[in-house]
Amino acid sequence: MDNSRRDWIKGMAGTALIANRGQSADATTQPNILYIHSHDTGRYIQPYGFDVPTPNLQKLAGQGILFRHAFSAAPTCSPSRASLLTGHCPHNNGMLGLAHRGFSLNDYKQHILHTLRPHGYRSTLIGVQHIAQNPAVIGYDDIVETEGVHVAEVAPAAVRFLKLSPKQPFFLDIGFFETHREFHQPGPQEDERFCTPPVLVPDAPATRRDMASFKASARVLDQGIGDILNALESAGLASNTLVIATNDHGVPFPAMKCNLTVHGTGVALIMRQAGEFSGGGVSNAMVSHLDLYPTICSLLNIESPAWLQGKSLLPLVRGQVQELHEELFAEVNYHAAYEPKRAVRTLRWNYIRRFGDREHPVLPNCDDSPSKDLWLKSGWRNQLVPREQLFDVIFDPNETRNLAGDPTCAQALTEMRGRLDAWMKRTGDPLLRGPVKAPAGAVLNDPDGTSPQEPPKRA
Repeated sequence: MDNSRRDWIKGMAGTALIANRGQSADATTQPNILYIHSHDTGRYIQPYGFDVPTPNLQKLAGQGILFRHAFSAAPTCSPSRASLLTGHCPHNNGMLGLAHRGFSLNDYKQHILHTLRPHGYRSTLIGVQHIAQNPAVIGYDDIVETEGVHVAEVAPAAVRFLKLSPKQPFFLDIGFFETHREFHQPGPQEDERFCTPPVLVPDAPATRRDMASFKASARVLDQGIGDILNALESAGLASNTLVIATNDHGVPFPAMKCNLTVHGTGVALIMRQAGEFSGGGVSNAMVSHLDLYPTICSLLNIESPAWLQGKSLLPLVRGQVQELHEELFAEVNYHAAYEPKRAVRTLRWNYIRRFGDREHPVLPNCDDSPSKDLWLKSGWRNQLVPREQLFDVIFDPNETRNLAGDPTCAQALTEMRGRLDAWMKRTGDPLLRGPVKAPAGAVLNDPDGTSPQEPPKRA
């Protein structure tokens, strides 16, 4: 393992044990909160109808509520997680790029654990966090040391934690490296002859093998989640625990992760809690990761911080409303390289705008893979990238046919431009003032490069 990859994995995890921060709480009627999250999984799991067996997540969906149209605030790792945990978008919370590459939150006190602590919650991190180079700055009461951040190390540590009858109420943050690349090796269950790659990727031997490997990682992920949920049940904690199972963004294939179509921002979201989030229900409303923070505040009947930009899901799951949002926004600033773009999504349209003068793909922002190699050999580097894209999500649900130049869609284009402009002004988007600068010392790839593994430079 090279030094850059070792630093990256270390930067995603809690690597030291920090104890006795804050006060313990006695058993209470307040629900525990179990936040389980994975890398790069999108909606490519069994409960969303994909041929990716995840029986434990399927069982969880059958017991809780599954949100069919959940979206992240950013299709990149740290910005997505930071937005969920702070309740506001990357250009407001400060996480404009990846934590292990030198980006950070403006204020770690905006993390939800600091809102929960005054109400008796003890916070614990096990595994991936990926919003700080040093996890100690986040403020967890406990950071459980593990040898790594894969399921094999994280799931047993989480099981041990639950078996020790943790003081309640708790906020338990469990993060897995899976299903990030490099994927696990396929087993007999993942026969590449009978795999189909994601819809945007051509069906070829290399891409079928690639998808078989993704399925193997999803299998391992699901087994770890199953072990944790079984431990929660065995410890007698399931009936008084809100389980949130989600991931950061779309799968790591070309034109998916780090892109603002549904393939990049669409995420799985399953929630389970006796009473509010139960019964195997399915919500078809458009929801955001930004909605989780205000939902928890509403559920606990505590005051929501003024900076929150989402809405509580409770009116939705209680049947008081059919829709929660008219529009959702997402953004990219930095991933491996700078690639500024913004998007606004409604029930009918997804509008994406790129900033700057680039006309070709930013290849370092796509993870290396057999699928990427196929695209590169076919001339991906020379493909033109449109400045604006407009997709009709009803007639083009895969968002592949750009209607920005179609005169019959001119009215829709004007409306979506206006929605995006208004949001950028309302939130003080720094792109309105020109290119967004990276913090001093940030590690960046050349946008004209090919791979995120190429030697970077420092801002």
